[in-house]
Amino acid sequence: MTVPEAPPTVFRDALVVTQDAARRIERTDVRVDAGRFTHVGPGARTEGATVVDAHRFALVPGFVNAHTHVAMGPLRGLADDRDLGGFLERLFAVDAKRTETDVEAGALAGVAEMLLTGTTSLLDLYYFEDAVARAVDSLGARGFLGWAVLDPEMTTQKGAPLDNAAGFIGRWRTHPRIQPLVAPQGVYVCNEATWLGAKALAERETTLVHYHLSETRREVHEHEAKTGLRPPLWLDKIGFLGPGQVAAHGVWLMRREMETLAKRSVGVAHCPSSNMKLATGGVAPVREMRECGVTVGLGTDSVASNNSLSMLREMHVAGLLQKHQLWEAGALPAQVLLDMATVEGAKLLGRSADLGSIEVGKRADFSLVRLDHPSLVPARAEAIVSHLAYSASEEAIDSVYVDGECVVRERQLVRRPWEPIRAGAEAAAQSLWPPA
Repeated sequence: MTVPEAPPTVFRDALVVTQDAARRIERTDVRVDAGRFTHVGPGARTEGATVVDAHRFALVPGFVNAHTHVAMGPLRGLADDRDLGGFLERLFAVDAKRTETDVEAGALAGVAEMLLTGTTSLLDLYYFEDAVARAVDSLGARGFLGWAVLDPEMTTQKGAPLDNAAGFIGRWRTHPRIQPLVAPQGVYVCNEATWLGAKALAERETTLVHYHLSETRREVHEHEAKTGLRPPLWLDKIGFLGPGQVAAHGVWLMRREMETLAKRSVGVAHCPSSNMKLATGGVAPVREMRECGVTVGLGTDSVASNNSLSMLREMHVAGLLQKHQLWEAGALPAQVLLDMATVEGAKLLGRSADLGSIEVGKRADFSLVRLDHPSLVPARAEAIVSHLAYSASEEAIDSVYVDGECVVRERQLVRRPWEPIRAGAEAAAQSLWPPA
């Protein structure tokens, strides 16, 4: 979908949560031209621009969802209250029946949910990823989309998964808001040749690599029994680990493994809600990873295992879980949680230079958050980061912009109406859910 470039806009007197190096929060003006921030500070010029009175709003960087399977929207609630083994058994049976049409319907619903909750960038791992890309493009989001790669004998995909991933990358690599990539599923379905093939493809096409890593104790122990090494150390031994990689979960990591990930510049997407709901046991060592130098972002995982795509909720859960686990109220404070959802997420994606904060020259991905919403009272500058991390309701997000284009206005999608998207997802669910 091609949309004319958004006209210049000036947001007057907003409470700007810059997320810049100094983490400045100030009442000021922001000007957006040609999809980028061109002024952050008092006295923004208004010539040729639409002027928005933003006094009632906090202007907040768009959230980065660092791990998801956005097309699973129609599967929300399908496999609840099961451990990971039972969950995967149910989901694999459904996945085998999915078509590109219902994947696109699910992706539209998932991307819509993300935009409406302030997420502007998502890192996805699935198959039929062309359908996901069309949904992202259609609604105006920013997608980092990984085609799932497995050993050929372990997949229901038609054709070789690595070839499928290469084709997907070739079809979407020039899109301004979609960055295709390769996504090996995990050590339990990928052998050494598949891992190294994925790395070679990523290096040849200059893409990111995204994969699941050490999500469960069973995964770790079974791989160690098979190879003599835990997953991260085995991946390092075969020469796979390296820059431009984002590993999802990282729950069952030892100190040496964290140090190895840091040494190889591998980032981690922490997904606390999904991990707890699936009762994977243990708590991801987020503080220790950060101490070792690992960049850690936040991901929701899918609505089948979370059952929400809200990054506001994920910040809240991540913070409380670490405080409870470590018996320390200051563990993962509000500012760190917001960092993980914005600037650290951008760093994971290799996009620190143009995403994650409100600064001149960066892409204009941001939300306007209602300061008069009950969940943000008292609306004070010194409390806004705490409110975003711990209390803000998704309903407080009024409008959302990607590349300076308004894609959500006053809680309504701009490019496509919600009702047909909802109806499409319901129809897809009808074909996927077993009879009652």
